[in-house]
Amino acid sequence: MHSGSPRAFFCYICSMEKFSYWQLFLVFAKIGTFTIGGGYAMIPVIEKELSKRGWIGENDLDDIIVLAQSAPGLLAVNIAIYAGYKVSGIKGSVTATIGAVLPSFLIILLIAMFFTNFKDNEVVRRIFQGIRPVAVALILVPAANMAKKGCTSWWTWLLAAVTMGLVAFLKVSPIWIIITIIVCAAGITTLRKGN
Repeated sequence: MHSGSPRAFFCYICSMEKFSYWQLFLVFAKIGTFTIGGGYAMIPVIEKELSKRGWIGENDLDDIIVLAQSAPGLLAVNIAIYAGYKVSGIKGSVTATIGAVLPSFLIILLIAMFFTNFKDNEVVRRIFQGIRPVAVALILVPAANMAKKGCTSWWTWLLAAVTMGLVAFLKVSPIWIIITIIVCAAGITTLRKGN
């Protein structure tokens, strides 16, 4: 805690806030630049960067991911929106989103301008072949971590397996699964409260 006059304390808080927004922007710009494979690949990097700065708690990331998956739109953008909001409200949400999206936008712009000259290049083709398995691994790591944290009993493992089977093999929309789970959970909670 900063000691001194109220004016000095206010100036101290203001300077911290400006620094933290810039830092938040830089963290999400770094995440947006170096995570290949989309929103799921961002999760381990987001967890590491935000946790080591004390911006989110141990279970906050799970909540952020669930909300990001439930909302329409790109997962990477939704994660940035919710994580930024968790860190510092609406301003944090806007800052994190701009930070996460800007590098990707610039990279795609450069690729669109110059990639046509290199798309048949053997070196470029092999680089993309090498990147694909890394992206798969970056997606599997957060999935495994979420399974360890979220599946604490036999029925939660069963629910995860059934959901994966319905989505992967029967092509059931995740929207219907989420709605069904919400209705069932609300119904079970209401029945238990009634008893």
